[in-house]
Amino acid sequence: MAETKLIQRALAGETLPTPPIWMMRQAGRYLPEYRATRAQAGDFLSLCYNSDLAAEVTLQPIRRYGFDAAILFADILLVPDALGADLWFVTGEGPRLSTITTDADFEKIKGADDIHDHLAPVYETVRILSRELPNETTLIGFAGAPWTVATYMIAGRGTPDQGPAHALKAENRPLFQAVIDRLTEATIVYLDAQIRAGAEVVKLFDSWAGSLKGEDFTEFALKPAATIISALKAKHPNTPVIAFPREAGDNYIGFAKATGADCVALDNSVSAVWAAEHVQVDSCVQGNLASSHMVTGGSALVEETGAICRAFANGAHIFNLGHGITPDADPANVELMIETVRSGNW
Repeated sequence: MAETKLIQRALAGETLPTPPIWMMRQAGRYLPEYRATRAQAGDFLSLCYNSDLAAEVTLQPIRRYGFDAAILFADILLVPDALGADLWFVTGEGPRLSTITTDADFEKIKGADDIHDHLAPVYETVRILSRELPNETTLIGFAGAPWTVATYMIAGRGTPDQGPAHALKAENRPLFQAVIDRLTEATIVYLDAQIRAGAEVVKLFDSWAGSLKGEDFTEFALKPAATIISALKAKHPNTPVIAFPREAGDNYIGFAKATGADCVALDNSVSAVWAAEHVQVDSCVQGNLASSHMVTGGSALVEETGAICRAFANGAHIFNLGHGITPDADPANVELMIETVRSGNW
């Protein structure tokens, strides 16, 4: 069945008459059915670790919209949680973690092979989804990339400029490198387990890659991605990998070749016309409608959706947003986006 699924065909490099479509954070707070299920779970982390409910919220946007892919409902910070960091979420403010700022902090972190018991509910969610998704729908697993996850582990929270991680990188390079290496190892074993449980594609989210400049981008965004992808391809040569070094700018160029990724996801800070010329020549691309259109809708949504489809029409393309859909989005605008893509009238 895999070779007939639209997402896999695009990831294999096929140019399709209309691009397949899914949406980052498509299972989320903009949907009333998600909010009801989260209330049933009690809190966000409980939802992530409740296999039946996590599968349910993953399936909700598939039932509502018929996307070509479902992405596992989880969170990038489940890996540090499994490694032994303290993790909790503050309502309205986001995640909080115990910090790694000293060698002694790092010594408390578990080895990469010790995460599976903690993450067993996630693997069970994947198994449920592999049984319950429609035959034509691709199941995407994911993890956060080492740099992005490290920024949270070092700061203990999200930060506007990833300053604490940059500071540790400058002040204690061996410790910083040890954190990156441990996360790289853990990401490999985590994604390997997702694939074994039934994920057909995996995606690596490097949400803060854009704050890495020059050689740092190569060392801490590109090289870890290449290591992870190489290890996964050695075990699962037929499982495609999507890489998302968000806001990489010119560093999007050549990223697929350098890392072995089958597809590069693009944020909306680069134009589709530019990306078609510089990025799509090497691989499938995914993206890159501004998520704000899911709030505002109207003719601008239709026009920009069509412009992206036209720009990428001569190569392999998966339609998506340039970042995750926001809680204030209107579900009707998602319908309009899907109708525009699938109409082929661009």
